[in-house]
Amino acid sequence: AEADAEITTYTAEQAIDMTKDANVLLVDIRDVRELQRDGQVPGALHAPRGMLEFWVDPKSPYYKDVFGEPKTFLLFCAGGGRSALAAHALQRMGMDNVAHIGSGFRGWRDAGGAVEQRPRR
Repeated sequence: AEADAEITTYTAEQAIDMTKDANVLLVDIRDVRELQRDGQVPGALHAPRGMLEFWVDPKSPYYKDVFGEPKTFLLFCAGGGRSALAAHALQRMGMDNVAHIGSGFRGWRDAGGAVEQRPRR
């Protein structure tokens, strides 16, 4: 509840519409096993929840340059709980360009958002 009060939450329908903007990047924080089982959103960046803060922190040896780009990062997990907490954590780290999809991947899929199977490696 604390996280929800301090972050921006979008519906799946809003998120689908937002992806038309090249300055919005979907960030899938689900575990790789969830992607393999349930599919993935085409074009979404996979940033596992356990690594997210490391990938976002420019001082971390695991930093990913994409998080320094002037984009809106729209996080999602399976149902919205983990992504709410992750968005809240990133805001506390100083990111003001982060939000999440309240209904997560399930909401995205149910709203007609594109889903593809993840290739097995």
